[in-house]
Amino acid sequence: MQDKQIVEMYLQRNESAISETKNAYGNYLLTIAFNILNSNEDAEEAENDTYLHTWNSIPPQVPLNLKVFLAKITRNLSLDMYRKKHAEKRGGAGCDILLSELSEVLPNIAEGSDATAEEAFDASELSRAINAFLEGQEKQKRMMFVKRYFFGEPLATIAFELGCGESKVAITLHRMRASLKSYLEEGGVII
Repeated sequence: MQDKQIVEMYLQRNESAISETKNAYGNYLLTIAFNILNSNEDAEEAENDTYLHTWNSIPPQVPLNLKVFLAKITRNLSLDMYRKKHAEKRGGAGCDILLSELSEVLPNIAEGSDATAEEAFDASELSRAINAFLEGQEKQKRMMFVKRYFFGEPLATIAFELGCGESKVAITLHRMRASLKSYLEEGGVII
């Protein structure tokens, strides 16, 4: 079934939209959640929460790209779940590594999601700046960055998918973080 048909089912409040979404994107969403949570049980919970959140979001929202819409919901729910589970204890999980990699570049990246209106505006501006930075990068570098920092994929997986060595991915991401930091500082972002 095509995405347009699935979205139309949500708009008509047809409960079959959820099962069609699961059939089309279930494994994809589970992978995103697992990459962040590193737990099958938690990943399944995040996947199921995605369906509920999608049901509650369509309408009023009408996504142009259902796959990206679902990925963003799954990612955000997984990050929220991760933060809740690790609020008091800090220790070895994949998300900590991602946050520590980006903490040198992005201000307040490791803090919780309770934001004031001013902080939310700043986050929106930061998001636009990061998108502008990524638009100026070659396709393979953009893919590495998004796969690592949006989808939480391990370096080995990114290397395999892009047909290059793991060390190339690590070095490229390191250089991109340094370039991003310089780009943001030149744009007036205080790091």
